[in-house]
Parts: sequence; C-alpha cells; structure tokens
Amino acid sequence: MNEFVSKDNWKDLDLNVDSLWMITERDKSGKHANVYHGNFIPQIPNQLIRRYTSEGDLVLELFSGSGTTLYECETLKRDYIGFDINEEIIEYVNGRMANTKSINYVVNKCDVTNSTMFAEYMSQSLKKTRKEHADFLIAHPPYMDIVKFSDKAEDLSNISDLTIFLDKLKSAFANALPCLEKGKYFSVVMGDVYKKSEVIPLGFYTMYMIKKNFKVKLKGVVVKNIEGNRGKLGQQNIWKYRAMKSDYYLFKHEYIFVFKKEF
Repeated sequence: MNEFVSKDNWKDLDLNVDSLWMITERDKSGKHANVYHGNFIPQIPNQLIRRYTSEGDLVLELFSGSGTTLYECETLKRDYIGFDINEEIIEYVNGRMANTKSINYVVNKCDVTNSTMFAEYMSQSLKKTRKEHADFLIAHPPYMDIVKFSDKAEDLSNISDLTIFLDKLKSAFANALPCLEKGKYFSVVMGDVYKKSEVIPLGFYTMYMIKKNFKVKLKGVVVKNIEGNRGKLGQQNIWKYRAMKSDYYLFKHEYIFVFKKEF
C-alpha cells in the first residue's frame, strides 16, 4: 500500500493513476519557462513527486536541465540535488533560485557517468542538504543525439550509437541508484527516435537495460501525449501531409517508466 495515500485523503488527491496521460499544454506558472530544448513538462515531475514523496523528502535528478523539477520541488517543499553537464544552464537555474530559502537544494556541474566525480559531488550535496540518502530519483536523459545540449564529448546528447548510449546511461544509474534508499521509487522519462528511415524504440531499450542490470521492479509504463504550443498546432497539416506521403507516424508520445528499487 502507498504510504502517502490513506482512506481519509485519497479522494482529495488529484493524482493521475492511468497509464495514458493526455496533457493539453505545459504548465507555465511560477518559474517555469520554455527556454530550453527538450524542456520537461512540469506536470510530469509534479505528479511523480506528489505520489512518491512527502514534504521534506529529497529528490535526486540526473539531468536537471532548465530546472523544471527543481521548481516543482520548491513549490512542493521537497529538497533537491541535481546534476547537469551544461554550465550555462546551471547558472541560469541558480539565478532563478537566488532568493529561495524554503528548501535545501544543490545543482552540480558533473558528468553523471563518471563514478569518481559523481560520488564526490553526491557526498558534498548530501551534507549540504543534511540528508543521508535520496527519497526519489528522476531522470529525463537526452534522446541520444536528437537535440545536442553541448559540444562536450561526454555529453549523452552527442552519442549517436545506441549501444554506446545505453552503456553510458547504465553507468549513470549505477552511480545514482545506490544513493536511493531501498524500497523507494525512481522514474525515467524517455522518448523514441527516428533514424535512417526507422523507429528506434529508445524508450523500451532503456527500460530493458534497467531491468536487466539492476534489481528493480517495474511498477508502471505511462504513455504521455502533449498537443504542443499554438505555433506547432498551426503546422499539423503540413506534418500530416508529409507523414501520409511517406510511411511513418508522427511522434507525440513519451514514456514514463516507474521503478521500485529492491536493493
């Protein structure tokens, strides 16, 4: 039984427990701004954090990007440790959080696939947040080289080879999962890619890699669909025509995999 849900409060919780999430538009409230390629949809971390954590818990994020999960943690009063490889976006996020005093948070410039570097920064971050472990882990990695976030060789968004990408991603989880308390939950958000006239089911490859290499239970496979902004909506007919003239389908989905750590 979920410890955060009781007979008294479950009717008041607007948590989506369906395996299909239809989102009409991204949340633009508070500090959220669509300023970064591959921006997280705020409703995703909001739902996951509220379901699997309580106030004062610590959320660990492997690819913090423009701070979407961090801003949700601030709103929901969860402490936060994040990692990203892009120094410029970290400076942007720290600027947005400059006056925050309601939560403990740290955003580290770090290659999460580097075990020595990750361990050092994680140890320092736990001391700063006055915690011994993370209560929830969330990861929204690059989808291989579909969107390049930096020119760094160690950046996952510069990897075009599927085997190398999955091996690097495995290293990231091997570094991070020991920091998550046993019995707690973590989530991975991943989409598929289209290369050389073929769909590469990157989401399922990622899910299988985690199941194969770590002692976890797969608790949910959620498909998320978002309609997009008005500008993109105005181009739907063009993309529909291109798809019909060819033999492919338009990507509107991402997968949200939820796991429970068993070690």
